Amino acid sequence: MMYELCEEIFPLNRSITGNAVRETFRILQSHIPDIEIQMHEVPSGTAVLDWTVPDEWNCDEAYLEGPDGERIVDMKDSNLHVLGYSVPTDVTIPLEELKEHLYYLKDQPHVFPYVTSYYAPRWGFSMTYDRFSKLKDGNYHAVIRSTLEPGSLTYGEMFFSGESEEEIFFSSYTCHPSMANNECSGPALMTALARYIADMPKRRYSYRLVLAPETIGAITYISRNLKHLQKHVKAAFNLTCVGDDRTYSIVHSRYADTYADRVLGNVLRMSGKGCDEYPYIKRGSDERQYQAPGVDIPMVCFCRSKYHIYPEYHTSADNLDMISPEGLQGSYDVMTKCISLIEYDHKYRTTTLGEPQLGKRGLVPTMSSKETYQQTLALKDLIAYADGTNDLIAISEIIEQPADMLIPLIDKLLECGLFEKVG
Repeated sequence: MMYELCEEIFPLNRSITGNAVRETFRILQSHIPDIEIQMHEVPSGTAVLDWTVPDEWNCDEAYLEGPDGERIVDMKDSNLHVLGYSVPTDVTIPLEELKEHLYYLKDQPHVFPYVTSYYAPRWGFSMTYDRFSKLKDGNYHAVIRSTLEPGSLTYGEMFFSGESEEEIFFSSYTCHPSMANNECSGPALMTALARYIADMPKRRYSYRLVLAPETIGAITYISRNLKHLQKHVKAAFNLTCVGDDRTYSIVHSRYADTYADRVLGNVLRMSGKGCDEYPYIKRGSDERQYQAPGVDIPMVCFCRSKYHIYPEYHTSADNLDMISPEGLQGSYDVMTKCISLIEYDHKYRTTTLGEPQLGKRGLVPTMSSKETYQQTLALKDLIAYADGTNDLIAISEIIEQPADMLIPLIDKLLECGLFEKVG
């Protein structure tokens, strides 16, 4: 489902505002029709913290014609060809003047970059350096049929109540056009997680999932909900670039000391697949906003290949070949393991004095051998550190066993009365 959803939203010319963002939400909603995505429209000109919601931008056509009438670039081929938030343009100008409006990557000559100018009026086109280097002198006709006028910024959220008013918060964004890993993968994963959370038989915590344009959308959401977030959010996860299958990454919180750091760090380190860890000074996505001084939401960022690091980032090479069903599934597995760990992360204590007799409860084989000893070691180690002082994350790290392997054992120990929750 996730990869197919990426295919559906990939062609849309999304930006920080506009009709393509609304169409993206319409598609997401069609995949989870029984789960409400609550939509919000914030008018242009609205003050949001130190920022202002900009005018709404829509663009339906953009192309550049050479001296002989040939189409040099055309938005029909890729909406990355047009500079995001380009003002309406219809001019004929010489090459030397045109060059001020052309963007390319000299060190990646076969791909073209994703470029934007949200807060200063500009127009322009993106192309490969190979194509740029072959442009001939003469007059060029630049056409950008866009609108930039008062409208609104669109964001959506989903909420699932639990036994506690404490919330687990997820964010991703809907503002990037025609790039698969950054960012068709985030909304696709969020949609799958919404389905998973909705289907949980019970929820210890409440869950909130927010999709908004990067930076300005997060700032807008924070400006409207800061007190609630600070009061209720126990752990927060920003999801971006989660569709490739090269690696797993965590960008830690400002001091790497939040509960979210512990949860995601544990799941990734115990996965057996390794992970790349980055300090907050390597931030770059919406964790910047939620972790800003005075906001201080306990958030980490989860990626596969981290933004700014993989060579296809913010280029035309971040296409549907960049992601895979397997890559998306891996991200889904990580985040659902985080949810399970959070739900089970109590402090546990054994109810017997001394080591319990496991054989009579059917928890270990009644005949002992070297092989059966190894098979039951995790269970015995779990019991050994269930002294009421260690939560599940701590026990997992002490005995070097993944939490998702310990959770079924905890269920058995609770069921037979050998464990009790103490916090």
